Amino acid sequence: MIKRINKREKNGKRAELFAQFQEKIGIDFKNEKLLYQAFTHSSYVNEHRKKPYEDNERLEYLGDAVLELMISQYLYKKYPVMSEGDLTKLRAAIVCEPSLSSLSNELSFGPLILLGKGEEITGGRKRPALLADVFESFIGALYLDQGLDAVNLFLEKVVYPKINNGSFSHEMDFKSQLQELVQRESNEALEYKILLEKGPAHSREFVTQVFYDGQVLGEGNGRTKKEAEQQAAKAALIKLKNQKND
Repeated sequence: MIKRINKREKNGKRAELFAQFQEKIGIDFKNEKLLYQAFTHSSYVNEHRKKPYEDNERLEYLGDAVLELMISQYLYKKYPVMSEGDLTKLRAAIVCEPSLSSLSNELSFGPLILLGKGEEITGGRKRPALLADVFESFIGALYLDQGLDAVNLFLEKVVYPKINNGSFSHEMDFKSQLQELVQRESNEALEYKILLEKGPAHSREFVTQVFYDGQVLGEGNGRTKKEAEQQAAKAALIKLKNQKND
């Protein structure tokens, strides 16, 4: 009898936790089973085989695809002149394990996860890989419950602002960082111009300036045009940073 009561109390506390969580994020799941499943680790299911629990691995698979689609779409629209390679690098920085586990921690996902005893003892609730997987499974559950628009609204609150604030810029080269920085103010494109070419053919040196809105932002030199452009962008970033701190 005591065991039954304890189980009821445990289930009641779990339901209360999830109710508080939904209120906190401003989302009411139509199908709460999907929400519970998103936070159910396979280790918990393995220890409760007689009960109809489903783990979150299939939702994680779906959420991974949905997240990549939504982030790709957002970056494609936000950075109209960014190359495919830089878009890919930036997306990878956003959907990588450290970023997603950090988001899970910010949203207090850890206490909601159902874990097996072994996984609990070994610190699974704080393991980055597990937390990242739960974030993806939550996205998968939200997509199934309410569609892409709901996922987009959620990402507008928790992910897109970080992109806008430059939280992932360290993964980009200097030209991409500069482009991202200026695009916060305007969609006007940067322009790189070769100011000077000097030296013999086998040891050429290029001097390049980067312009924005008709003004020189920075100047750089290098053995190739690309290297000179990168150095000009680096100089521009330093200049703009110093101006901001003044």
